[in-house]
Amino acid sequence: MAFDYQALLSGKKRDPISSVCRTLLWAGSLGYQIFIRRRNYQFDAQRRPIFDAGVPVISVGNLTTGGTGKTPIVCYLATYLREQGVRVAIISRGYGRGDRDTNDEALELYDRLPDVPHLQDPDRVVSAKIAVEELEAEVIVMDDGFQHRRLKRDLDLVAIDATNPFGFGFCLPRGLLREPLHSLKRSDVVLLTRCDQVSKETLSSIRDEIRLHAGEAPLIETRHVPLALFEYPCESLSLTELRGAKVAAISAIGNPGAFEATLLEAGAEVIASRRLPDHDSFTSETIEALRGWIAGLGDQIDQVICTHKDLVKLQTDRLGGRPVRALQIKLTVDSGEELLLEALRSCRNPSLS
Repeated sequence: MAFDYQALLSGKKRDPISSVCRTLLWAGSLGYQIFIRRRNYQFDAQRRPIFDAGVPVISVGNLTTGGTGKTPIVCYLATYLREQGVRVAIISRGYGRGDRDTNDEALELYDRLPDVPHLQDPDRVVSAKIAVEELEAEVIVMDDGFQHRRLKRDLDLVAIDATNPFGFGFCLPRGLLREPLHSLKRSDVVLLTRCDQVSKETLSSIRDEIRLHAGEAPLIETRHVPLALFEYPCESLSLTELRGAKVAAISAIGNPGAFEATLLEAGAEVIASRRLPDHDSFTSETIEALRGWIAGLGDQIDQVICTHKDLVKLQTDRLGGRPVRALQIKLTVDSGEELLLEALRSCRNPSLS
C-alpha cells in the first residue's frame, strides 16, 4: 500500500518522527524555491530563449503536483476547437511512460479524442515543431505546461483543485506547490476544479486567495461530472449500473479521494479501495495482488471501478472474478464559461474568432 504522504505534509501525522520529517522537508523547500525563483527570473528577463511555434499555444497547467484534473480540461478544449473546425494537436511531457511510447494519459486521450494527435516528449519544443511542420496543426494544446516556459504560449490556463488548492501551503518537498502562489500572476485564466466537493465557505475562501495572486485573470468554476462507465476494450455502459452497486475502487492518480467522492456522487457504495502511487505502471505483481484482494472481498462487492487512466493499463474486463469498469469523467463549467470561450477566441488565429 502506498505511503500516505498527504497525512505527513498536511500535519495530520503528529508523532515526533513526522515532525522531524516536516522540518527537514521545509529546509529542502527553501532551496527549491530559490531555484524556481531564479529560473522564472531568467525567463521573465528574457535571459533564456523562448521558442515561438508560429501557431497559438494553449497551456493547461497547475501550481501543484498531480491530481488537479487537467485531462478533462484538455478534452474540453480539444473538443471545442475541433467543433470549430480547427486542426488541433496535444503535446505533453509523457510522465510515467517508462519504456512505452505513450503514458496512461495519452492512452486515455486517444480513447476519448481519436481524431486529435497527441505527441509526448520531455522537450515540448520538439513536439511543437512536429505538430506544426508535419501534422499541420493550427492550434497546440500543451498539457501540464505552466512550468515549461521554453515554449511561447498565447493562453495560460491554470487548474486549481478545490479539494486541495494550495498544496498544504508549501513548495516541494514540504508541500505540493511547484511554484509559490504569486506565480499565478502569469496566468491568463484560472480554472477551479471539483467545486462541488467543498463547502460554500471553503469555496469563498479559495476564491479570495486566488484573486489575491492572480489579479484580473478570469476565475472559472467547474465540476468533474460522471459521464459513463467504460468496459475494456471499447464498450460504453450507462451510469445507472452504479446506482446502489457495491464496488471496490482502484486508483493510481494524484487525488484518489476525489475519485472516490465522485463514485459516491454517482450512487455507488464504496466497500473498499486500493490507492496506488500516481501513474503506477501496474506490473504483473501488482495486478496479481489486486486480483487476490478482490477475490478476498468475495460477495461484498458487485464490481470493480477504476479510473480511465488505470483501465488503459490494466487492459481487462475482469479481476478476481468481478467485472472491471472505468468511470469516465467530463468537465462541466458552472460559472464563467463565456469568459473561457472568449479567452480561446482571443488567440491570434483568425479561425478562433
